Amino acid sequence: MSTSGGIVIVGGGLAAARTAEQLRRSEYSGPITIVSDEDHLPYDRPPLSKEVLRAETDDVTLKPAEFYAENDITLLLGKAATSVDTAAQTLTLADGSQLGYDELIIATGLVPKRIPSFPDLEGIRVLRSYDESMALRKHAESARRAVVVGAGFIGCEVAASLRGLGVDVVLVEPQPAPLASVLGEQIGSLVARLHRDEGVDVRCGVGVAEVRGAEQVEKVVLADGTELDADLVVVGIGSHPATGWLEGSGIELDNGVVCDAAGRTSAPHVWAIGDVASWRNTFGHQVRVEHWSNVADQARVLVPALLGQDTAAATTVPYFWSDQYDVKIQCLGEPQADDIVHLVEDDGRKFLAYFERDGVVTGVVGGGMPGKVMKTRAKIAAGAPISDVLP
Repeated sequence: MSTSGGIVIVGGGLAAARTAEQLRRSEYSGPITIVSDEDHLPYDRPPLSKEVLRAETDDVTLKPAEFYAENDITLLLGKAATSVDTAAQTLTLADGSQLGYDELIIATGLVPKRIPSFPDLEGIRVLRSYDESMALRKHAESARRAVVVGAGFIGCEVAASLRGLGVDVVLVEPQPAPLASVLGEQIGSLVARLHRDEGVDVRCGVGVAEVRGAEQVEKVVLADGTELDADLVVVGIGSHPATGWLEGSGIELDNGVVCDAAGRTSAPHVWAIGDVASWRNTFGHQVRVEHWSNVADQARVLVPALLGQDTAAATTVPYFWSDQYDVKIQCLGEPQADDIVHLVEDDGRKFLAYFERDGVVTGVVGGGMPGKVMKTRAKIAAGAPISDVLP
């Protein structure tokens, strides 16, 4: 058993790396240990469905090995955390070893959802990790026909990347349009148009009934009876928080690790950050945000709180983006699928839309219009009336 103490961070992505960096910036000089179940240095995930899949880069590490050495941050890679004893303040790893901690930060992110009814065939893939992206890239080199199940952000990005590699792609989505559950049907239809213009066969309002094949996937049967030839199937139906290893720990779980407004969990000396963490917002609601930019905002709140420094929760405007073909789709604010949508610009490919709820601008979504999206930040933060942004 190791009794390293100090601060132990479980996770191998942006949340782990950014939190460790913030701790050193805040002049914390005690031990910091990052525990990750992957063999890679902590890395960035957004490029996995884009630049990595398209073979434009192999390197998505956030910081080089020298950064961790120079900042005296210990990396325990390829070592999955399997349980935590909050009373003894120990973390148990898959190899049976234990690690003591003074403070534990959970940053384990997400696990991709799978479809249990799908058979165990070569060619059925999900995408969350670097290794999964590289395996999918290798498969795409010989694939001719791909079916992407799920037209959320990951599904749409994978479809765009595969199409760019010359693969024939069918994008299947049970909702009326891509991204409909997030941004509504009107914006979803503009995204569908973008994919269709690039040659993707977009099938909405229908699910997958069956996948067939001997050892390799050969056909996908849709719920309406349509049979699609396929030698590659990518399942992109969303993810769930990676909290299975915390079952029985006594740490409160509910759609992620339940935290207060600074990342404290229900257990003393245990914190959570990033995609896995459900933080209490300024309205008293538990919210789990799966956006890249959210991590830095949370780290700037969690680290001072952990170190016993007074800090006020930052007021931020949520932001995320998705690169599809040559169009960057950006979203500022907290739009909901049932908001009133004001489409103010649309040239057939690029577009700009404002979202309204109770007379207030709740968000802006733009495709290929970064300047006009970002200039709306102050209005959204102020809860301005929709009339302030409409032309």
